Amino acid sequence: MDKASKPKINRRQSRDVAFCLLFEWSFHGELFEELVENARYARELDTDDFALDLCKLAIENASELDSLIEQYSESWKVTRLSKVTLSVLRLAFCELTKFENIPLGATINEAVELCKKYATEDEAAFVNGILGQYVRREGVSQTALAEELDLLPEEEQNTLEDKSNANPGD
Repeated sequence: MDKASKPKINRRQSRDVAFCLLFEWSFHGELFEELVENARYARELDTDDFALDLCKLAIENASELDSLIEQYSESWKVTRLSKVTLSVLRLAFCELTKFENIPLGATINEAVELCKKYATEDEAAFVNGILGQYVRREGVSQTALAEELDLLPEEEQNTLEDKSNANPGD
């Protein structure tokens, strides 16, 4: 099948590919180009620019991302985290800090889903907690995040909109 007839992969699939590449890198630390080439050869890697950009940025900024992970996970050092959890957090923090056009809720939700797929429910909850801590400290309201994720019932979203449009003295 040539590139023109290949089906396009969606963002969830792209994140999955980026996760797998970053997870592999966490064991060997090889150059990004070699990592991708080996993956394409060994398992006929199907990817897109987003997956490659996300993984490459996460590798290039691993030290910075690890610092953020340690800062927001409080007493946890990255060396104590499983490689799955560490890879998921690196990708999520990379998205949160380097891809401003991606909704925060989408990043957090996808990180939690990756953990559910490749790790445990406990690790997914841990990742959710760390990313939630980041969002809270960075000043993003939980209401805005919930609305972004469509977690609030529509009538509650309408009530919040009414309150935000009301005059403070009313």
